[in-house]
Amino acid sequence: MKFIYFQLFLPFILIMPAFSTAHELNVQVGPRPYFLISQMKPSALKTKLESCSDKPLEKTDFSIGHRGAALMFPEHTKESYEAAARMGAGVIECDVTFTKDKALVCRHAQNDLHSTTNILLTPLADKCTKAFKPYDPSSKTPASAECRTTDITLAEFKSLRGKMDGFNPMALTPAEFVNGTPKWRSDLYSGPSSGTLMTHEESIVLFKKLGVKMAPELKEAVVPMPFDGFSQADYAQKMLNEYKAADVKPSHVFPQSFHQADILYWIAQEPEFAEQAVFLDAALKPDDLPSLEQLQQYKAKGIQWVGSPLFALLDVHQQAMVPSRYAQNAKAAGLSIIAWSLERSGIMAESKGGWYYQSVREVVQNEGDIMEVMHVIAQDVGARGIFSDWPATTTYYANCMGLRSF
Repeated sequence: MKFIYFQLFLPFILIMPAFSTAHELNVQVGPRPYFLISQMKPSALKTKLESCSDKPLEKTDFSIGHRGAALMFPEHTKESYEAAARMGAGVIECDVTFTKDKALVCRHAQNDLHSTTNILLTPLADKCTKAFKPYDPSSKTPASAECRTTDITLAEFKSLRGKMDGFNPMALTPAEFVNGTPKWRSDLYSGPSSGTLMTHEESIVLFKKLGVKMAPELKEAVVPMPFDGFSQADYAQKMLNEYKAADVKPSHVFPQSFHQADILYWIAQEPEFAEQAVFLDAALKPDDLPSLEQLQQYKAKGIQWVGSPLFALLDVHQQAMVPSRYAQNAKAAGLSIIAWSLERSGIMAESKGGWYYQSVREVVQNEGDIMEVMHVIAQDVGARGIFSDWPATTTYYANCMGLRSF
C-alpha cells in the first residue's frame, strides 16, 4: 500500500504524561502478535514488524485494555485486568455502573449480568428484572433474561463470578443459557476460582498497583434517573470523586461517556479531569458520523478527545485502507482520537471484521489485516491509542513502531 512507504519509519510520539511505579511488570505478549504478522501479505509493514520479533517490550499508553483482556478472560474481572497489564497495556478500562445501593462497579452495561456472570445459576436469579425464559421452538423465540446491577446490592454483586460474555439463544435451561461463549473466545479462565468481580474503587487500587492509567466509562443507566434520589450529575461526580479519594492524578485518568452532557458536566465541574475526557461516538454506520462543523462545535465547547469506532476512522481507496473523511475532520478540528475496539470481531477471514470494520470489509481478507488496520489508524489517522480485547497485539505494534508514553 503506497502510504506505507512514506510513513512507516517516521517516529510517532505520544505526548501522554509518563506514569512510573516501583513495580514494573515484565511485559509478555505471547504468540498471537507473531501469528497475526505471519498472516499478513508481503509488504514493507510486514517486514518491519517481523524485524521486531526479538525486541524487548515495554508498557505503552498506546495499548489500552478494553474491559481488560476480554478475548480470553471474563471482562471487567481482576484476572482480565491483570492479564492486560502483563501484556503491556498502559491504560485499562473499567466501565462504570451502579448497584441497588448506589455502589459503583465495573460492568459493561447495567443490565448484562445474565450474560457476563453466573447470576442465573444462583438464588439471585429470582431478583432479576426479567426471569429466564427458554427458547420457544414453535415461535422460534430466542431464550432470554435480563439481570441488572440495580436488581441487587453490592454485597450480592460481589458474590457472583464473571464469565465470558455470551448466551445460548436456543437454551432450554439456565445452565444452557449461560453456556454461550462464542467459539473464538475461551472458557479456560471462567472457572469457579476466577472471574473475580470488582467495584470501581477496587479497580483503582488494582490499577495503581499495576502501574497503569485508567479509562473509566460512565455507562448509561437503564433505570430512570434520578434513581432513588441519585441523579445523573451525582453519578458523574461520584465516579471522579473515587479517583480523588484515592489520590490519583487527573492526568492518569481518561473519563469517557457516550453522552455529551456528562463530558460538559466534567468540563464545568472538574476541569482537570475533563482535559482528558473522551466523548465516545455512538454512530452505528458511517452516515451517522458527525460533520466537520459538529466536530468543531465539540472543540468550542471544551471537548478535547473523541473515542471513535474503527470503521469511523477508515475508508478504502484503490483497494487500500486509508483514513476516512471523519478522521480527517476530527484532526482538522484539533481533537485527539482514541479508537475502539481491536480483537473483538472473531475470525477475520470468516466475519470480514463484522460491524467494527464495516467501512473496509471489501479489503479484509485474513487475520493479518488487523495489523494493517492498526497501522493506518496509528500512522495516518494519528490516533493516540487503540482499545483492544487482547492488548498484546497493540503493545507489540507500539513497541515496534516506537509509540511510547511521554
